[in-house]
Amino acid sequence: MLEAAEAVRQLTQAGAALAGRGWLQGTSGNLSATLASDPLRLLITSSGQNKGNLTPQSFVHIDEQCRVLQGEGRPSAEAALHAVIVRQRSAGSVQHVHSPWATVLSGFYAGAKGITIAGYEMLKGLSGVTTHEHSEWLPVLENSQNYTQLSAELETLLREYPDIHGVLLRGHGLYTWGADVAEAQRHVEIIEFLLEVAGTTDMLRGRFAQAQ
Repeated sequence: MLEAAEAVRQLTQAGAALAGRGWLQGTSGNLSATLASDPLRLLITSSGQNKGNLTPQSFVHIDEQCRVLQGEGRPSAEAALHAVIVRQRSAGSVQHVHSPWATVLSGFYAGAKGITIAGYEMLKGLSGVTTHEHSEWLPVLENSQNYTQLSAELETLLREYPDIHGVLLRGHGLYTWGADVAEAQRHVEIIEFLLEVAGTTDMLRGRFAQAQ
């Protein structure tokens, strides 16, 4: 597990990189790293932070119940989702971003409960995937302000689909994770690329159908 100072450094770099891609507009999103697993201790961005300009004071240490153990401010209510993912996936980092494509496609595919993405070379950027023939299922959960209920639904989903690399919240954004901060950031980049390709393909198919 990471020491707190190193976790701050890595998450600060990740936040700047992801914000630079337009995926963490304003104060949206949240980033975490696991400091200890038993008992669970997370370092997570506190609520209201600009993720492109983080400092050591932008983070709080929390326990499994999302109680602040150290630091100023308070964690987002979404910290409960980070805790669920870390427990279920033994993740070293969880990263949540709000991109246009994740927001749009999470609504478009909500009725299907998710989107399947297959046949792209970039899928090999996901941990454990070794061929472009891989088919990645990206589930969509209904968004809710009841984070106790949403956490339970996410936990059930992660148990049902042990091989997925991310989850979309409808009209909200992407959650993904990794063994460490670098892997979680890579998964954000790969999944966001795949979402943009899928969305663009859907648009072009619609235009071609109209032209015909």
